[in-house]
Amino acid sequence: MSANQQHLDPDSTTDVEDVTDAEEELIKKCEEMWKDMEECQNKLSLVGTETLTDSNAQLSLLIIQVKCLTAELSQWQKETPEMIPLNEEVLVTLGKEEFQKLRHDLELVLSTIQSKNEKLKEDLEREQKWLDEQQQILESLNVLHNDLKQQVVTFSESRIFNELTTKMRDIKEYKEKLLVTLGEFLEDHFPLPDRNVKKKKKNIQESTAQLITLHEMLEILLNRLFDVPHDPYVKISDSFWPPYIELLLRNGIALRHPEDPTRIRLEAFHQ
Repeated sequence: MSANQQHLDPDSTTDVEDVTDAEEELIKKCEEMWKDMEECQNKLSLVGTETLTDSNAQLSLLIIQVKCLTAELSQWQKETPEMIPLNEEVLVTLGKEEFQKLRHDLELVLSTIQSKNEKLKEDLEREQKWLDEQQQILESLNVLHNDLKQQVVTFSESRIFNELTTKMRDIKEYKEKLLVTLGEFLEDHFPLPDRNVKKKKKNIQESTAQLITLHEMLEILLNRLFDVPHDPYVKISDSFWPPYIELLLRNGIALRHPEDPTRIRLEAFHQ
């Protein structure tokens, strides 16, 4: 029995040494792979980082991942596959690495989605603000429309025609009233000269023409002004009493012709 135990002890020692050597070799392989990954990372850093916008952030991220995976694939193709001892510690280590890699990828995806969600949230707030402004404008226009509808008064053509006819008749009546009042004023304050007084004056020859009133003189000048506006001058006849002519000229009511002093016209006060 003791001889058998002595024979088995060297084998046990050999197994322990083999496991230790395998662990050291595995650690060495991991260190080499880690160095290769650092080299790939340094190469990617030398390429330069691109500024990612919200629209193509996910696409750019996927392109970078493809580059990393391509570099990793190339590195693995150079390696010769070796059987890794499937003991518990190795499996736990590999599982942790896979989970960490998966966690890193998910964090990148989460960051991209959060950035996109922030951009969509800003767009939504801006669109909502614009919609609120349009709603306020629409409400204001509706209120204005209702106010205008209440103020609208429908007029028929016959009603408008009757109103215009009434206004024209009132204007004509007012015009006739003004002319009558003006005639009475002129007859009272500017009558025709007394012929008896004129006969008593010496060295004055009585005119054979019939003198007209100041009112009639103004009517002749006024009708000429509106009937023939391009030539409003009237020839001074013997029926125009000279003092009345002088009165009109001195007060700026009438004007002489610049070339013919025997013609006068009424001042165009309406222009």
